[in-house]
Amino acid sequence: MTKTAFITGIAGQDGAYLAQFLREKGYSVHGLVRWDSYSDPLDGLARLDALGLVGEDVRLHMGDVTDANNLNLLIREIRPDEIYNLAGLSQVQVSFETPASTLQINTAGTLNILDAVRVNGLENYTRVYQASSSEMFGKARAPQNEDTKMEPCSPYGVAKLASYHLVKSYRESYGMYAANGILFNHESPLRGEDFVTRKITKAVAAVEAGSNDVLRLGNLDSVRDWGDARDFVAGMWAILQRGAPDDYVLATGEAHSVREFAQAAFAHVGISLEWRGAGVDEKGVEVKSGRVLVEVDRQLFRPSEVHHLLGDAAKARDILGWAPKTTFEGLVAAMVNADRAALRLDGGASWSMAG
Repeated sequence: MTKTAFITGIAGQDGAYLAQFLREKGYSVHGLVRWDSYSDPLDGLARLDALGLVGEDVRLHMGDVTDANNLNLLIREIRPDEIYNLAGLSQVQVSFETPASTLQINTAGTLNILDAVRVNGLENYTRVYQASSSEMFGKARAPQNEDTKMEPCSPYGVAKLASYHLVKSYRESYGMYAANGILFNHESPLRGEDFVTRKITKAVAAVEAGSNDVLRLGNLDSVRDWGDARDFVAGMWAILQRGAPDDYVLATGEAHSVREFAQAAFAHVGISLEWRGAGVDEKGVEVKSGRVLVEVDRQLFRPSEVHHLLGDAAKARDILGWAPKTTFEGLVAAMVNADRAALRLDGGASWSMAG
């Protein structure tokens, strides 16, 4: 019997890869798209289109997770076996500038989904996956796992933590199959250009192609556990396949600084960097030419910094049999290569090389 999945945020990096993953498993896939997020509605389908998913393979619905009535009607119509809530405002820096919107989308949106399942009498039918985040740990000592005390230090982290507890509350109160995937940073060639990893790989490709622009970054000492989004969507699915719902950390267990990510990206195109100065005066200089390629921009620092996120995914490994397949070096190479290919295609979408 064909299973049906409903993915909110299907037009994003994770949503597109998850849709591809589920289609390959024979699912009927429905997705929620906020058309008003783009000046041209078709722009919102670029990632799905790149993966060959625009058309009859995926049925798209216009809507918004903040609209409870809209979600009620859609979930009643679709009657999904599985819901993956990937919708949300995902930029931590932006959450400081729009905290109210962050809470409305990332927290109230989750509540609307959980309650739509409940009021439609699907508590014992529909399984719900909530995209939680390592940002919930905030300043907690690394490494972090399911038992680590959560100390979020951004509106984004606070909103995600509230949703995390809502999932646990509905699970315990109504017997719903609702589970949290506490995902550490995961990237890919589909990553948006407003994220630091993609900003780095795009700049590296441009420098190799002859650009004289300097890459400006914020806190070079921020340490993150970076994995490949394609590995992580497999983990999302695995979380909903267990006999009983639970919460799981998904992470690589290996952490690198922003400085190391930039160093690895430039090294992939044959450019060696050395770092000179300290603090906001630190610069990444090409060894061969002495040219400054990276500078620190104080304006890119967050009001409150999360310095060290490193995940311990032992529970997911032991219970789900999940483990990441892509190395840090492999991830960086794939992202740089996609941006290099995009330049060769005269500015074509870099995610056209993903898959």
